[in-house]
Amino acid sequence: MSIDAFPDEKVPVDVVAASLEDGLPENKSGETQTNAAETPTPSRKDAWLILIGGWLLLFTTFGYTNAFGVYEDVLTRAGTSSPSNISWMGSTQLFFFSAMALPAGRLLDKGYYRQTMVFGSVLFVFSLFMVSLAHPTSYYQMYLSLGIGMGLGCGIIYIPAVAIQAHYWKEHRALAMGIVNTGASVGGIVYPILLNQLLFKKEIGFGPSVRATGYLTLGILVIVNCLMLIALSGGAAKRYAPVPEPRGAFSMKAIVTDLPYISFVIGCFLVCWGLFFPYFYLQLWSTSHGLDATFGFYTLAILNAASVFGRTIPNLLADRFGPANALTTVCFGSGVLILAMFGLHNVAGVAVFCVLYGFFSGGVLALLSPTLASLSPPSQIGVRLGFAFFIGSFCNLTGTPIDGALLTAGPYRWYRPIIFSATVMLVGTAINVVGRMLAARRRGTPWV
Repeated sequence: MSIDAFPDEKVPVDVVAASLEDGLPENKSGETQTNAAETPTPSRKDAWLILIGGWLLLFTTFGYTNAFGVYEDVLTRAGTSSPSNISWMGSTQLFFFSAMALPAGRLLDKGYYRQTMVFGSVLFVFSLFMVSLAHPTSYYQMYLSLGIGMGLGCGIIYIPAVAIQAHYWKEHRALAMGIVNTGASVGGIVYPILLNQLLFKKEIGFGPSVRATGYLTLGILVIVNCLMLIALSGGAAKRYAPVPEPRGAFSMKAIVTDLPYISFVIGCFLVCWGLFFPYFYLQLWSTSHGLDATFGFYTLAILNAASVFGRTIPNLLADRFGPANALTTVCFGSGVLILAMFGLHNVAGVAVFCVLYGFFSGGVLALLSPTLASLSPPSQIGVRLGFAFFIGSFCNLTGTPIDGALLTAGPYRWYRPIIFSATVMLVGTAINVVGRMLAARRRGTPWV
Protein backbone atom coordinates (compact mmCIF):
# COMPACT_ATOMS: atom_id res chain seq x y z
CA MET A 1 0.00 0.00 0.00
CA SER A 2 1.56 3.27 -1.07
CA ILE A 3 1.23 6.54 0.77
CA ASP A 4 0.99 9.96 -0.82
CA ALA A 5 -0.01 13.07 1.01
CA PHE A 6 -2.56 15.68 0.18
CA PRO A 7 -3.99 14.62 -3.21
CA ASP A 8 -5.33 16.88 -5.89
CA GLU A 9 -9.09 16.74 -5.73
CA LYS A 10 -12.00 17.41 -7.97
CA VAL A 11 -13.66 20.53 -6.70
CA PRO A 12 -17.18 21.84 -7.34
CA VAL A 13 -17.40 24.56 -9.98
CA ASP A 14 -18.39 27.28 -7.53
CA VAL A 15 -15.38 26.57 -5.32
CA VAL A 16 -13.08 26.47 -8.35
CA ALA A 17 -14.31 29.92 -9.30
CA ALA A 18 -13.67 31.22 -5.80
CA SER A 19 -10.21 29.72 -5.90
CA LEU A 20 -9.39 31.35 -9.22
CA GLU A 21 -10.39 34.73 -7.86
CA ASP A 22 -7.55 34.35 -5.37
CA GLY A 23 -5.03 33.49 -8.05
CA LEU A 24 -4.81 29.71 -7.61
CA PRO A 25 -3.89 28.00 -10.90
CA GLU A 26 -6.20 25.57 -12.59
CA ASN A 27 -5.04 22.40 -14.30
CA LYS A 28 -6.42 20.78 -17.45
CA SER A 29 -9.06 18.79 -15.65
CA GLY A 30 -10.53 21.87 -13.99
CA GLU A 31 -9.08 21.10 -10.58
CA THR A 32 -7.46 23.70 -8.38
CA GLN A 33 -3.85 23.29 -7.42
CA THR A 34 -1.85 24.68 -4.54
CA ASN A 35 1.80 25.49 -4.26
CA ALA A 36 3.67 22.27 -3.52
CA ALA A 37 5.88 24.16 -1.11
CA GLU A 38 2.83 24.96 1.00
CA THR A 39 1.75 21.31 1.33
CA PRO A 40 4.47 19.45 3.24
CA THR A 41 4.53 15.69 2.87
CA PRO A 42 4.15 13.64 6.06
CA SER A 43 6.43 10.67 6.62
CA ARG A 44 5.32 7.07 6.27
CA LYS A 45 5.65 6.67 10.04
CA ASP A 46 3.40 9.67 10.73
CA ALA A 47 0.75 8.40 8.32
CA TRP A 48 0.64 4.98 9.97
CA LEU A 49 0.57 6.48 13.47
CA ILE A 50 -2.39 8.64 12.46
CA LEU A 51 -4.15 5.57 11.04
CA ILE A 52 -3.51 3.43 14.12
CA GLY A 53 -4.47 6.26 16.47
CA GLY A 54 -7.70 6.87 14.57
CA TRP A 55 -8.54 3.16 14.72
CA LEU A 56 -8.05 3.03 18.48
CA LEU A 57 -10.06 6.22 18.99
CA LEU A 58 -13.05 4.72 17.20
CA PHE A 59 -12.57 1.41 19.04
CA THR A 60 -13.05 3.12 22.39
CA THR A 61 -15.68 5.75 21.46
CA PHE A 62 -17.92 4.75 18.57
CA GLY A 63 -17.28 1.11 19.51
CA TYR A 64 -18.71 1.75 22.96
CA THR A 65 -21.80 3.46 21.53
CA ASN A 66 -22.35 0.31 19.44
CA ALA A 67 -22.76 -1.54 22.74
CA PHE A 68 -25.79 0.54 23.76
CA GLY A 69 -28.08 -2.41 23.04
CA VAL A 70 -26.73 -3.98 26.25
CA TYR A 71 -27.76 -0.90 28.25
CA GLU A 72 -31.17 -0.94 26.50
CA ASP A 73 -31.68 -4.52 27.68
CA VAL A 74 -30.29 -4.03 31.21
CA LEU A 75 -32.15 -0.80 31.96
CA THR A 76 -35.42 -2.12 30.53
CA ARG A 77 -35.18 -5.18 32.77
CA ALA A 78 -34.28 -2.97 35.76
CA GLY A 79 -37.48 -0.97 35.23
CA THR A 80 -35.66 2.32 34.69
CA SER A 81 -38.27 3.38 32.15
CA SER A 82 -39.97 2.18 28.97
CA PRO A 83 -37.84 0.92 26.03
CA SER A 84 -38.69 4.08 24.09
CA ASN A 85 -37.59 6.40 26.91
CA ILE A 86 -34.39 4.44 27.48
CA SER A 87 -33.59 4.57 23.77
CA TRP A 88 -33.50 8.37 24.11
CA MET A 89 -30.21 7.91 25.97
CA GLY A 90 -28.68 6.10 23.02
CA SER A 91 -30.21 8.43 20.47
CA THR A 92 -28.87 11.41 22.44
CA GLN A 93 -25.43 9.78 22.25
CA LEU A 94 -25.82 9.52 18.48
CA PHE A 95 -27.18 13.08 18.27
CA PHE A 96 -24.14 14.64 19.93
CA PHE A 97 -21.90 12.17 18.15
CA SER A 98 -23.05 13.77 14.88
CA ALA A 99 -23.92 17.31 16.02
CA MET A 100 -20.45 17.95 17.40
CA ALA A 101 -19.01 17.06 14.01
CA LEU A 102 -19.64 20.59 12.70
CA PRO A 103 -17.51 22.50 15.26
CA ALA A 104 -15.00 19.62 15.47
CA GLY A 105 -14.61 19.51 11.69
CA ARG A 106 -14.09 23.25 11.53
CA LEU A 107 -11.47 23.03 14.30
CA LEU A 108 -9.67 20.37 12.27
CA ASP A 109 -9.60 22.64 9.21
CA LYS A 110 -8.17 25.39 11.41
CA GLY A 111 -5.40 23.12 12.72
CA TYR A 112 -6.63 22.26 16.25
CA TYR A 113 -6.63 18.49 15.88
CA ARG A 114 -4.42 17.79 18.91
CA GLN A 115 -6.56 19.90 21.23
CA THR A 116 -9.84 18.33 20.14
CA MET A 117 -8.44 14.82 20.68
CA VAL A 118 -7.30 15.54 24.23
CA PHE A 119 -10.48 17.36 25.27
CA GLY A 120 -12.79 14.76 23.72
CA SER A 121 -10.86 11.89 25.33
CA VAL A 122 -11.01 13.43 28.81
CA LEU A 123 -14.73 14.19 28.53
CA PHE A 124 -15.58 10.70 27.24
CA VAL A 125 -13.69 8.88 30.03
CA PHE A 126 -15.04 11.21 32.74
CA SER A 127 -18.63 10.60 31.57
CA LEU A 128 -18.09 6.84 31.42
CA PHE A 129 -16.98 6.75 35.04
CA MET A 130 -20.00 8.90 35.93
CA VAL A 131 -22.17 6.16 34.38
CA SER A 132 -20.58 3.67 36.78
CA LEU A 133 -21.49 5.91 39.73
CA ALA A 134 -25.08 6.50 38.56
CA HIS A 135 -27.88 4.34 39.91
CA PRO A 136 -29.24 2.16 37.08
CA THR A 137 -32.85 2.95 38.03
CA SER A 138 -32.26 6.72 38.05
CA TYR A 139 -33.24 7.89 34.59
CA TYR A 140 -31.85 11.43 34.82
CA GLN A 141 -28.46 10.26 36.14
CA MET A 142 -28.11 7.73 33.34
CA TYR A 143 -29.31 10.23 30.73
CA LEU A 144 -26.83 12.93 31.76
CA SER A 145 -23.80 10.63 31.87
CA LEU A 146 -24.58 7.92 29.31
CA GLY A 147 -26.49 10.08 26.85
CA ILE A 148 -25.19 13.64 26.98
CA GLY A 149 -21.68 13.29 28.45
CA MET A 150 -20.47 10.30 26.44
CA GLY A 151 -22.19 11.61 23.31
CA LEU A 152 -20.36 14.93 23.52
CA GLY A 153 -16.99 13.28 24.12
CA CYS A 154 -17.44 10.85 21.24
CA GLY A 155 -18.72 13.56 18.89
CA ILE A 156 -15.71 15.81 19.46
CA ILE A 157 -13.37 12.96 18.49
CA TYR A 158 -15.06 11.17 15.59
CA ILE A 159 -14.93 13.52 12.58
CA PRO A 160 -11.35 14.74 13.19
CA ALA A 161 -10.13 11.15 13.64
CA VAL A 162 -11.65 10.12 10.30
CA ALA A 163 -11.26 13.30 8.25
CA ILE A 164 -7.56 13.73 9.01
CA GLN A 165 -6.90 10.46 7.15
CA ALA A 166 -7.81 12.28 3.92
CA HIS A 167 -4.74 14.49 4.36
CA TYR A 168 -2.36 11.56 4.83
CA TRP A 169 -3.56 9.06 2.21
CA LYS A 170 -4.00 9.53 -1.53
CA GLU A 171 -4.68 6.47 -3.67
CA HIS A 172 -6.31 4.50 -0.85
CA ARG A 173 -8.23 7.26 0.90
CA ALA A 174 -11.55 5.38 1.14
CA LEU A 175 -9.77 2.24 2.31
CA ALA A 176 -7.86 4.17 4.99
CA MET A 177 -11.08 5.75 6.25
CA GLY A 178 -12.74 2.33 6.18
CA ILE A 179 -9.92 0.74 8.18
CA VAL A 180 -10.23 3.48 10.80
CA ASN A 181 -13.97 2.81 10.99
CA THR A 182 -13.36 -0.89 11.65
CA GLY A 183 -12.19 0.23 15.08
CA ALA A 184 -15.83 0.97 15.87
CA SER A 185 -16.80 -2.53 14.73
CA VAL A 186 -14.15 -4.28 16.81
CA GLY A 187 -15.09 -2.13 19.79
CA GLY A 188 -18.68 -3.12 19.15
CA ILE A 189 -17.60 -6.74 19.49
CA VAL A 190 -15.46 -6.38 22.60
CA TYR A 191 -17.60 -4.05 24.71
CA PRO A 192 -20.97 -5.88 24.43
CA ILE A 193 -19.32 -9.22 25.25
CA LEU A 194 -17.38 -7.70 28.13
CA LEU A 195 -20.44 -5.94 29.56
CA ASN A 196 -22.70 -8.99 29.18
CA GLN A 197 -20.10 -11.27 30.78
CA LEU A 198 -19.58 -8.94 33.74
CA LEU A 199 -23.26 -8.13 34.23
CA PHE A 200 -24.93 -11.48 33.60
CA LYS A 201 -22.23 -14.15 33.97
CA LYS A 202 -19.93 -12.81 36.68
CA GLU A 203 -22.76 -10.75 38.23
CA ILE A 204 -20.32 -8.31 39.82
CA GLY A 205 -22.86 -5.48 39.73
CA PHE A 206 -23.66 -2.58 37.45
CA GLY A 207 -21.12 -0.07 38.80
CA PRO A 208 -18.07 -2.36 38.90
CA SER A 209 -18.90 -3.73 35.44
CA VAL A 210 -19.02 -0.27 33.88
CA ARG A 211 -15.87 0.82 35.73
CA ALA A 212 -14.01 -2.19 34.32
CA THR A 213 -14.83 -0.99 30.80
CA GLY A 214 -13.89 2.53 31.89
CA TYR A 215 -10.38 1.51 32.95
CA LEU A 216 -9.89 -0.30 29.64
CA THR A 217 -11.03 2.80 27.76
CA LEU A 218 -8.82 5.11 29.82
CA GLY A 219 -5.71 3.03 29.14
CA ILE A 220 -6.33 2.90 25.40
CA LEU A 221 -7.02 6.63 25.10
CA VAL A 222 -3.78 7.46 26.93
CA ILE A 223 -1.88 5.35 24.39
CA VAL A 224 -3.80 6.95 21.51
CA ASN A 225 -3.00 10.50 22.52
CA CYS A 226 0.68 9.62 22.91
CA LEU A 227 0.72 8.16 19.38
CA MET A 228 -1.03 11.23 17.99
CA LEU A 229 1.38 13.54 19.78
CA ILE A 230 4.32 11.76 18.16
CA ALA A 231 2.76 11.89 14.68
CA LEU A 232 1.62 15.50 14.93
CA SER A 233 4.95 16.75 16.28
CA GLY A 234 6.67 16.02 12.95
CA GLY A 235 7.62 18.95 10.76
CA ALA A 236 5.46 17.65 7.93
CA ALA A 237 2.35 17.79 10.10
CA LYS A 238 2.63 21.33 11.43
CA ARG A 239 -0.44 22.20 9.43
CA TYR A 240 -3.18 19.62 9.88
CA ALA A 241 -5.37 21.08 7.14
CA PRO A 242 -2.58 21.15 4.59
CA VAL A 243 -4.40 22.76 1.67
CA PRO A 244 -4.80 26.47 2.53
CA GLU A 245 -8.33 27.76 2.38
CA PRO A 246 -8.48 30.51 -0.31
CA ARG A 247 -9.84 33.85 0.81
CA GLY A 248 -13.60 33.90 0.34
CA ALA A 249 -13.73 30.24 -0.77
CA PHE A 250 -15.72 29.10 2.28
CA SER A 251 -19.35 29.89 1.72
CA MET A 252 -22.35 28.25 3.33
CA LYS A 253 -24.38 29.19 0.26
CA ALA A 254 -21.91 27.28 -1.92
CA ILE A 255 -22.30 24.24 0.34
CA VAL A 256 -26.10 24.14 0.40
CA THR A 257 -26.38 24.78 -3.35
CA ASP A 258 -23.93 22.02 -4.29
CA LEU A 259 -26.61 19.62 -5.57
CA PRO A 260 -24.67 16.32 -5.59
CA TYR A 261 -23.36 16.97 -2.09
CA ILE A 262 -26.72 18.07 -0.68
CA SER A 263 -28.50 15.11 -2.31
CA PHE A 264 -26.24 12.74 -0.42
CA VAL A 265 -26.71 14.71 2.80
CA ILE A 266 -30.50 14.37 2.52
CA GLY A 267 -30.40 10.76 1.34
CA CYS A 268 -28.03 9.66 4.08
CA PHE A 269 -30.16 11.49 6.65
CA LEU A 270 -33.09 9.23 5.75
CA VAL A 271 -30.95 6.10 5.59
CA CYS A 272 -29.47 6.73 9.03
CA TRP A 273 -32.96 7.44 10.40
CA GLY A 274 -33.65 3.72 10.27
CA LEU A 275 -30.14 2.27 10.24
CA PHE A 276 -29.66 1.84 14.00
CA PHE A 277 -32.91 -0.02 14.72
CA PRO A 278 -31.22 -3.47 14.89
CA TYR A 279 -28.26 -2.09 16.86
CA PHE A 280 -30.60 -0.85 19.59
CA TYR A 281 -33.32 -3.49 19.62
CA LEU A 282 -31.99 -6.79 18.27
CA GLN A 283 -30.89 -8.11 21.68
CA LEU A 284 -34.31 -7.22 23.13
CA TRP A 285 -35.97 -8.72 20.02
CA SER A 286 -34.14 -12.02 20.55
CA THR A 287 -34.96 -12.34 24.25
CA SER A 288 -38.60 -11.29 23.76
CA HIS A 289 -39.05 -13.92 21.01
CA GLY A 290 -37.95 -16.73 23.29
CA LEU A 291 -34.60 -17.38 21.65
CA ASP A 292 -31.69 -18.66 23.71
CA ALA A 293 -30.67 -15.91 26.15
CA THR A 294 -26.96 -16.59 25.71
CA PHE A 295 -27.32 -16.22 21.95
CA GLY A 296 -29.23 -12.98 22.46
CA PHE A 297 -26.27 -11.54 24.36
CA TYR A 298 -24.04 -12.20 21.35
CA THR A 299 -26.26 -10.73 18.63
CA LEU A 300 -24.61 -7.31 18.88
CA ALA A 301 -21.17 -8.89 18.82
CA ILE A 302 -22.05 -10.82 15.64
CA LEU A 303 -23.43 -7.64 14.04
CA ASN A 304 -20.27 -5.71 14.77
CA ALA A 305 -17.97 -8.59 13.79
CA ALA A 306 -19.58 -8.71 10.36
CA SER A 307 -19.36 -4.94 10.04
CA VAL A 308 -15.54 -5.20 10.18
CA PHE A 309 -15.71 -6.67 6.69
CA GLY A 310 -18.44 -4.19 5.72
CA ARG A 311 -16.16 -1.29 6.65
CA THR A 312 -13.23 -2.55 4.59
CA ILE A 313 -14.34 -4.52 1.51
CA PRO A 314 -16.80 -1.88 0.15
CA ASN A 315 -14.23 0.85 0.85
CA LEU A 316 -11.57 -1.12 -1.01
CA LEU A 317 -13.94 -1.35 -3.98
CA ALA A 318 -14.83 2.33 -3.58
CA ASP A 319 -11.24 3.35 -4.34
CA ARG A 320 -11.70 1.71 -7.76
CA PHE A 321 -15.38 2.14 -8.63
CA GLY A 322 -16.16 5.31 -6.69
CA PRO A 323 -17.41 5.89 -3.11
CA ALA A 324 -20.82 7.21 -4.22
CA ASN A 325 -21.50 4.02 -6.21
CA ALA A 326 -20.48 1.83 -3.29
CA LEU A 327 -22.48 3.84 -0.74
CA THR A 328 -25.67 3.70 -2.81
CA THR A 329 -25.35 -0.08 -3.10
CA VAL A 330 -24.90 -0.78 0.62
CA CYS A 331 -27.72 1.64 1.52
CA PHE A 332 -30.11 -0.35 -0.67
CA GLY A 333 -28.93 -3.65 0.80
CA SER A 334 -29.42 -2.40 4.37
CA GLY A 335 -32.98 -1.25 3.66
CA VAL A 336 -33.95 -4.57 2.10
CA LEU A 337 -32.46 -6.50 5.01
CA ILE A 338 -34.62 -4.60 7.52
CA LEU A 339 -37.65 -6.01 5.69
CA ALA A 340 -36.12 -9.48 6.02
CA MET A 341 -36.71 -9.27 9.79
CA PHE A 342 -40.29 -10.35 9.08
CA GLY A 343 -38.93 -13.81 8.26
CA LEU A 344 -36.76 -14.28 11.37
CA HIS A 345 -38.05 -17.06 13.61
CA ASN A 346 -35.04 -19.01 14.91
CA VAL A 347 -31.43 -18.71 15.99
CA ALA A 348 -30.05 -19.62 12.56
CA GLY A 349 -32.13 -16.95 10.84
CA VAL A 350 -31.12 -14.27 13.31
CA ALA A 351 -27.45 -15.25 13.00
CA VAL A 352 -27.57 -14.93 9.20
CA PHE A 353 -29.36 -11.59 9.52
CA CYS A 354 -26.68 -10.34 11.94
CA VAL A 355 -23.91 -11.23 9.52
CA LEU A 356 -25.57 -9.67 6.47
CA TYR A 357 -26.88 -6.57 8.20
CA GLY A 358 -23.58 -6.02 9.98
CA PHE A 359 -21.80 -6.12 6.62
CA PHE A 360 -24.13 -3.74 4.76
CA SER A 361 -24.74 -1.30 7.63
CA GLY A 362 -21.02 -1.24 8.36
CA GLY A 363 -20.49 -0.31 4.73
CA VAL A 364 -22.94 2.57 5.06
CA LEU A 365 -21.19 4.00 8.11
CA ALA A 366 -17.71 3.58 6.64
CA LEU A 367 -18.54 5.03 3.21
CA LEU A 368 -20.30 8.18 4.42
CA SER A 369 -17.07 10.06 5.08
CA PRO A 370 -15.18 9.05 1.89
CA THR A 371 -18.21 9.89 -0.26
CA LEU A 372 -18.69 13.32 1.29
CA ALA A 373 -14.94 13.96 1.19
CA SER A 374 -14.88 13.13 -2.53
CA LEU A 375 -17.55 15.80 -3.08
CA SER A 376 -15.66 18.44 -1.07
CA PRO A 377 -12.73 20.75 -1.87
CA PRO A 378 -9.62 19.72 0.11
CA SER A 379 -9.57 22.74 2.41
CA GLN A 380 -13.21 22.14 3.44
CA ILE A 381 -13.27 18.39 4.05
CA GLY A 382 -13.59 18.86 7.80
CA VAL A 383 -16.36 21.44 7.73
CA ARG A 384 -18.34 19.69 4.97
CA LEU A 385 -18.21 16.38 6.80
CA GLY A 386 -19.13 18.24 9.97
CA PHE A 387 -22.09 19.95 8.30
CA ALA A 388 -23.42 16.66 6.94
CA PHE A 389 -23.05 14.88 10.26
CA PHE A 390 -24.64 17.82 12.09
CA ILE A 391 -27.72 17.54 9.86
CA GLY A 392 -27.69 13.79 10.43
CA SER A 393 -27.62 14.27 14.19
CA PHE A 394 -31.35 15.00 14.19
CA CYS A 395 -32.16 11.66 12.58
CA ASN A 396 -29.91 9.97 15.15
CA LEU A 397 -31.77 11.78 17.93
CA THR A 398 -35.25 10.78 16.80
CA GLY A 399 -34.88 7.52 14.86
CA THR A 400 -34.62 4.92 17.62
CA PRO A 401 -37.11 6.65 19.97
CA ILE A 402 -39.62 6.58 17.10
CA ASP A 403 -38.88 2.87 16.76
CA GLY A 404 -39.44 2.43 20.49
CA ALA A 405 -42.70 4.38 20.45
CA LEU A 406 -43.99 2.34 17.51
CA LEU A 407 -42.91 -0.87 19.23
CA THR A 408 -44.48 -0.24 22.62
CA ALA A 409 -47.87 1.21 21.63
CA GLY A 410 -49.62 -1.63 23.45
CA PRO A 411 -48.06 -5.12 23.34
CA TYR A 412 -44.78 -5.31 21.44
CA ARG A 413 -45.65 -4.86 17.76
CA TRP A 414 -42.39 -5.37 15.90
CA TYR A 415 -43.84 -4.86 12.42
CA ARG A 416 -44.29 -1.12 13.03
CA PRO A 417 -40.63 -0.13 13.56
CA ILE A 418 -39.58 -2.57 10.85
CA ILE A 419 -41.81 -0.90 8.24
CA PHE A 420 -40.80 2.60 9.35
CA SER A 421 -37.06 1.87 9.27
CA ALA A 422 -37.12 0.06 5.93
CA THR A 423 -39.25 2.74 4.27
CA VAL A 424 -37.09 5.72 5.21
CA MET A 425 -33.92 3.83 4.28
CA LEU A 426 -35.17 2.90 0.81
CA VAL A 427 -36.42 6.44 0.14
CA GLY A 428 -33.04 7.77 1.21
CA THR A 429 -31.35 5.33 -1.15
CA ALA A 430 -33.43 6.67 -4.05
CA ILE A 431 -32.27 10.23 -3.25
CA ASN A 432 -28.68 9.00 -3.12
CA VAL A 433 -29.15 7.61 -6.62
CA VAL A 434 -30.10 11.12 -7.77
CA GLY A 435 -27.00 12.57 -6.10
CA ARG A 436 -24.82 9.91 -7.72
CA MET A 437 -26.24 10.76 -11.17
CA LEU A 438 -25.59 14.49 -10.65
CA ALA A 439 -22.01 13.82 -9.53
CA ALA A 440 -21.38 11.54 -12.51
CA ARG A 441 -22.72 14.16 -14.93
CA ARG A 442 -20.54 16.88 -13.41
CA ARG A 443 -17.38 14.80 -13.57
CA GLY A 444 -18.12 13.12 -16.89
CA THR A 445 -17.52 9.62 -15.52
CA PRO A 446 -19.74 6.94 -13.95
CA TRP A 447 -17.03 6.07 -11.39
CA VAL A 448 -17.94 8.57 -8.68
